[in-house]
Amino acid sequence: MTEFVFYDTLRQGLWIAVIISIPILTAALVTGVAIGLFQALTSVQEMTLTFVPKLVAILIVFWMSMAFMTETLIGFFTGRIVPMIARI
Repeated sequence: MTEFVFYDTLRQGLWIAVIISIPILTAALVTGVAIGLFQALTSVQEMTLTFVPKLVAILIVFWMSMAFMTETLIGFFTGRIVPMIARI
């Protein structure tokens, strides 16, 4: 395995990780901003008010995007990792 193949595979793996994490991070960001805005408007400063809705939103989005995440990871492994292992 050359350095180019190693670094290209590493780059692809990191990009797949970014693509997979985007739905969950977006849900956490949107929920956090909405709850923060609600807290600022009502002057409610409860710490659990931010944690619980974020956790619920993350779990819902994770459940909804599991198929996408699985297909993306399987595509990466069958298209990139498994052929590299087969060559060794």
